[in-house]
Amino acid sequence: MIDRIEGLKTDPEKQGKVLVKELADFRSLHVAGRYRVIYRIDEDSSTVGVLAAGIRKEGDQKDIYRIAEKLLKAGLLNYEISR
Repeated sequence: MIDRIEGLKTDPEKQGKVLVKELADFRSLHVAGRYRVIYRIDEDSSTVGVLAAGIRKEGDQKDIYRIAEKLLKAGLLNYEISR
């Protein structure tokens, strides 16, 4: 688990998978069991910004992807990476 998170420092593109639809600008990293980290890579500044982290519960209201989508739609998450 720690190795995958540490890998975000050196090779973030190789650590997670590209997401689609509402979260198309983001990637997802499977870190332990059902836990996911949703992040975005800013190539210009060589930084990684974490949008959300939580448990994957497919089809459930508490699914981290569903929560992240709702918060983005509502404008409650700022996912701009500061430079």
